[in-house]
Amino acid sequence: MYTPKGATMIGSNGVNLLLLGVWEIAGGLLASLIFRVTHAQEFGQATPPGMVQKCACEFLGVFVLVFTVVCQSLSGAAFGATSIACSLMVMIYATGPISGGHLNPAVSFALALSEKMKWSEVPVYWITQLMAGILAGFMACSLFTDTVDVAPKDTYSGWHAYLAETLYTFMLCFVVLNAAGSKRNNSPTDGNNFFALAIGFVIIAGGNAVGRVSGAAFNPAVAIGLDLSSHQKGVGNGFLWTLFELVGAGIAAAIYRDVRPEDYGNESDLDTYKPALLSKLLSEFLGVFFLVLTVGLNLCNGSAVTAWSAAAALMCMIYSLGDVSGAHFNPAVTLACMASGRDLINTFDGLAYMVVQVLAGVIAGCLYSVFHRSSLKETSPITLTPGDGFSIYQAGMAEFAATALLAYIVLSCATVAHAGSQKTKNSFYFALCIGSCVTVGGFAVGAASGGELNPAVAAGIATASSVFQPGGQSAPMANFVTLGLYELAGGLLGAVAFQATHAKQYVDVCAGSAL
Repeated sequence: MYTPKGATMIGSNGVNLLLLGVWEIAGGLLASLIFRVTHAQEFGQATPPGMVQKCACEFLGVFVLVFTVVCQSLSGAAFGATSIACSLMVMIYATGPISGGHLNPAVSFALALSEKMKWSEVPVYWITQLMAGILAGFMACSLFTDTVDVAPKDTYSGWHAYLAETLYTFMLCFVVLNAAGSKRNNSPTDGNNFFALAIGFVIIAGGNAVGRVSGAAFNPAVAIGLDLSSHQKGVGNGFLWTLFELVGAGIAAAIYRDVRPEDYGNESDLDTYKPALLSKLLSEFLGVFFLVLTVGLNLCNGSAVTAWSAAAALMCMIYSLGDVSGAHFNPAVTLACMASGRDLINTFDGLAYMVVQVLAGVIAGCLYSVFHRSSLKETSPITLTPGDGFSIYQAGMAEFAATALLAYIVLSCATVAHAGSQKTKNSFYFALCIGSCVTVGGFAVGAASGGELNPAVAAGIATASSVFQPGGQSAPMANFVTLGLYELAGGLLGAVAFQATHAKQYVDVCAGSAL
């Protein structure tokens, strides 16, 4: 009805509508046909899914993922990592009941190492996944008449890219093992509904953190598919990426055994199993380490969505490790749990948590400072200072309020019986709510204080700015102490607010003690 002056239109609106409608209807019919193949049980097949169905699911899932990666990369659309994460998430939910929804040779490797998959199936899965990745790469590149090469980005070297792929492939495989493979966290008799959400959000965390370092493949099918489809620019990096991705998967499988030794013991003991303190501390270390690393790498690479990426990292690690340590990942949250009573955590364990959390933040800060030295922002200091126009006390009050909200949400969503369906003991929303607090606080008060909401994150940033000081600029360590105290005070306020609003929790505890 309206065509802007000077605009040219190929074909009439009616013809274009008809053509696009035909393609869309054909897509719906193709989806119906594929569903009949992959989900034959829905049409009366009594036997469990066979290898043909599993391979069909893996092929389809990887194809959609790699096609999305290439299209997103070449179109340059906003929220690229989120788009890719969503494609992975929905395909895992769709294919998980049939093939396990691996969609990644590194994931299959980690599952086999962890005795969650038969080794005899690994080669078949790998071949299927790689074929799908290569085909999707060529088809997407043909659509855009351009290619996406696999290489270190911007000013980074190959070793930066290898380290990035190792670290975040580790995180991806570790989340898969804990959220989907754990006998306690995803019991065959009481499975969770969050596994694919947790896995997909690793891509939001890692994609925004190291997309400008390595391209953020975290998947040999992606790396090799892109490498071969961009053969005009050279071939080889995709196979190097694959090597380090498999190393990350192997480390994830090894550490998984330390975090969840119950998976390799007597299954009759799972209902009464209580994690040892060392497993809890390792859990807290890993959660804080990847949270601080993700924050720091986003800052190094000038990301506009640091809070969103950090929230994703926090959320997926909470889903993975919530039933191990409680997944506090924050000294202020640990203090809130201690102050709220109800025997959530004793004083000794709480203090041990805090020490390990700060240590993990410091180590992650040292590591991301290595990337800062080679980033495009190497001349720009990343310090723990108030935003322009704000004093340290205004920044502290912002941290106090946002951390209080975070602590209150943790206590209200992760330490009480969950609302909703009682068909499963697994809460779907607890980690999503906690991670969303970082999105809220990070964007709302980030301009004033940086939006750390966590003394361990503050410790990591303060350490990194001391290790690498562009132009000799560094914030005083007193800022870490000041902001950290405000954050701890926020945790205490969250505990007080929880006691006021959830008084019934304390009545129930007293009644239980009397019995």
